[in-house]
Amino acid sequence: MKTVFNFFVLLLCVFSYSQTTIKGTITDNSGIPLPGANIFIEESARGTTSDFEGKYTLTTDQNPPFDIVISFTGFENVIVPVTANNQTIDVQMSVGSSLDEVVISASRTPERVFESPVTVERFGIKDVKTTASVDFYGGLENLKGIDINTNSLTFKSVNARGFADFANARFMQLVDGMDNSAPALNFPLGNLIGMVETDVQSIEILPGAASGLYGANAFNGILFMRSKNPFDYPGIRGYVKQGMTSQDAAGENPYTDLGLSIAHKFSDKFAVKANIGYLKGTDWAANNRSDKLNRGLTREDTDYDGINVYGDEVSTNIRSASGLGIIPDVRVSRTGYSEMDLTNYNAESFKADWGLYFRPWEDDFEIQYVGKVGSGNTIYQGANRYNIKNFFLQQHKIEIKNDNFFVRGYVNEDDAGDSYDMVFTGININRSWKSDADWFGDYIQTFAGIELSGNPQGLTDDQKHDAARAVADTGRLIPGTPEFQNTFDQVVQDTDLSSGSRFQDNSKFYHSDANYNFSHLWDYAEVQVGGSFRSYNLNSDGTIYTDNDGPIIYSEFGVYTQIQKEVEISDLVKMKLTGSLRFDKSELFDGFFSPRLSAGFTIAEDHNIRASFQTGFRNPTTQNLYIGLDVGRAVLIGGASDNPERYSKQYSVANSTLSPFGAAVLGSPSVSINGSGAYNNSFTASSVSNDFSQSGNPADLEIGNSNLAQPEQVSSFELGYRGKAQGFVIDASAYYNIYQDFLANENVISPFYGDVELTQTVPGTNTPLAVAAIANGDFQVYQTYTNTDKEVKSYGAAIGLSTKVFNGFDLSANYTYARLDFDVAANPNVRTNFNTPEHKVKASFGKTDLFENLGFNLSWRWSDNYFWEANFGDGEVPAFNVLDAQVNYRIPKYKSTIKLGASNLLQDEYFTAFGTGYIGSIYYLSLTINNF
Repeated sequence: MKTVFNFFVLLLCVFSYSQTTIKGTITDNSGIPLPGANIFIEESARGTTSDFEGKYTLTTDQNPPFDIVISFTGFENVIVPVTANNQTIDVQMSVGSSLDEVVISASRTPERVFESPVTVERFGIKDVKTTASVDFYGGLENLKGIDINTNSLTFKSVNARGFADFANARFMQLVDGMDNSAPALNFPLGNLIGMVETDVQSIEILPGAASGLYGANAFNGILFMRSKNPFDYPGIRGYVKQGMTSQDAAGENPYTDLGLSIAHKFSDKFAVKANIGYLKGTDWAANNRSDKLNRGLTREDTDYDGINVYGDEVSTNIRSASGLGIIPDVRVSRTGYSEMDLTNYNAESFKADWGLYFRPWEDDFEIQYVGKVGSGNTIYQGANRYNIKNFFLQQHKIEIKNDNFFVRGYVNEDDAGDSYDMVFTGININRSWKSDADWFGDYIQTFAGIELSGNPQGLTDDQKHDAARAVADTGRLIPGTPEFQNTFDQVVQDTDLSSGSRFQDNSKFYHSDANYNFSHLWDYAEVQVGGSFRSYNLNSDGTIYTDNDGPIIYSEFGVYTQIQKEVEISDLVKMKLTGSLRFDKSELFDGFFSPRLSAGFTIAEDHNIRASFQTGFRNPTTQNLYIGLDVGRAVLIGGASDNPERYSKQYSVANSTLSPFGAAVLGSPSVSINGSGAYNNSFTASSVSNDFSQSGNPADLEIGNSNLAQPEQVSSFELGYRGKAQGFVIDASAYYNIYQDFLANENVISPFYGDVELTQTVPGTNTPLAVAAIANGDFQVYQTYTNTDKEVKSYGAAIGLSTKVFNGFDLSANYTYARLDFDVAANPNVRTNFNTPEHKVKASFGKTDLFENLGFNLSWRWSDNYFWEANFGDGEVPAFNVLDAQVNYRIPKYKSTIKLGASNLLQDEYFTAFGTGYIGSIYYLSLTINNF
């Protein structure tokens, strides 16, 4: 009984803690209110923000005296002592620089950008309001060292320091601490299921390896999006954005973007919020009919395969298929359908989130439940081009935290909805009308008939092929007809890729992580410890992964620690040392340690020099491990030890995937073959298509036999400088990365019969069986997921300058350099997918108060040309330059802002990746209410 009594006395003491309340107004030098200024207790994450009138109220259980810090983008930080309860502190801020902004991501603790131990980019509330891009996520493209690859109107992929594609598993994206990657894809879906614009508090990006604190996926960098806490940002905020998109291929189409944020603080203990966003438009149409394999072919050629033409991936050698000497020894492809015939380019996104926030003791201790859902339609380019239709992703998180610790757990679950592969849609519309065997049979029969009749019309070889194609295509389904539409509807609902194109998925992962900061217990150094755990549950029913027999389940965990110490070397020089160490272990692989060391020197308060060494690693992704996907020209086969044998495919004489000779060798007109040959009985694709095809000499064949996938490692060295000089703010960095066991794709060819050591021969001859298989087209092209034993290196640098000109105009510019150090010519089978321009230049010019309440901003960027390399295809991306512009007018009485803007104002259409639609222009007018 006494124990129970003591417990209730303790509980009463907890609830009777004293409260300290500070309030006031934040303004600039002219007395103009600064909405969205951050006010927080020094050396703590506890704080609040100013409202539209610059007013704020901060309540804490901490007793005076203590200091509060006021920060706002573009202004110098202000530190003010709090000496009493109910103190009113009005602050007038002076113009400063971006280096004074406070970030959390670099060390998992609040610190100025100026003192961060590594490179960090920040995008705050002011940047969201003034960005010249059509939305805040697009505005990230103007940051130094940051690349955005545009997949479609609603799907953009952020990256830093190279090795990017749309399936960018090297770059991590956290929204309020949650990884918002889709479990089936294992990479972020941009802002499709991210944040509503009026709920964004800040965005931070760490370019480069961040595995030391954030684990395996933070290999190339990490993006943090923080939303507004309803305790600090109560009220109703919203925006309406209406305009149009303009593109040569798709024409001019309406564009609508709506967002609503509602937050209410019921008391100092309980608050809630909800956000809803909706976007609708027409996607960037892709209609590139150039030869996908860069051979310069057109549909006038027999083996044409157009970039955005689907169905023509199906081809065969008509001499091998017929066994007739009078038939030419050439490959012929079926006639395909344009992508524009296979999708309506409906771009639509709906996202919503809600949260319950509980502070039982009215202090920094907080319990959160947050739920997020996202759904919509978009175009995704991976191994093929996919129409992501009615997809659905949900997240649910429970988190307990205060200024010194957090513990969170969440689940991500997706549903592919009615999504389908547009390449296989074209292929199987053709097959539904006429099988491959019948189509090629008609083609061969027509060609043979011309030859056997003595060619009485005197047709050229090209005319013979045209005549054969015309006969084979007779009765072909025509887009726009009821027959085509009925077949299309059947194909996109069929999950069997031999007859349909729909892929289904209901994968999920469970994640938990925790962190504790011991800085409140001692002053000598700041020490943090933490860890994470993740369990994957892959469930695509065999349409993406090799999970025909049930879900694939595996897990991984990590633990880390960090120590940070500030040392005053002299009155002018201060040093900050940071060291961290992380250990990660996947149940599929051995564990890895990831250390990070950095030293930063602040000199005379205006200059900071930093140096760091860090290592990173990444486990092979879910697709690297367990994909088993036929994409037409090749089969993608994951490199987990048990994966190749899980995949199988049927080959037969009837569907022209097995030659009569092969059927005789195998003793059957039909055979099922698994994917193990990719890793234990294959030739490199380059040796088959280049050397052997020209010489016919078996000695020119090179054994492929890719290694199974293992974790990849990087060692990164970085130097940086931040400072102020002669009215300029300078931020510069340079890095050098060395990769070991680099995860890459290899193209290999596995014969259906015969060994690649060439010890087995055709009976009665000296011809190796594997060579005969290649000659008869009896082989499968695989793209494997493996590691190269070659050392891959990359290096680069970035510098940014900003200043005030012409009496208060903001002018900034930055330059980024990135280069791959790898001998591609000597290693043609290793695909690094660097996919990054060597040179990029960006600049912005604007003023928030050109006249009273009127502001503007211009953003311009230029990209050098670069080579794009990915599963879908390889090709050159030409240089481009883009100008975005906006003019805004604030209406203080109604706490509103009207913005008129244009993205790609110059109307020079461009693309950032091989195979996508050209990016056109967006013109819009928006009204935003109460977004402080």
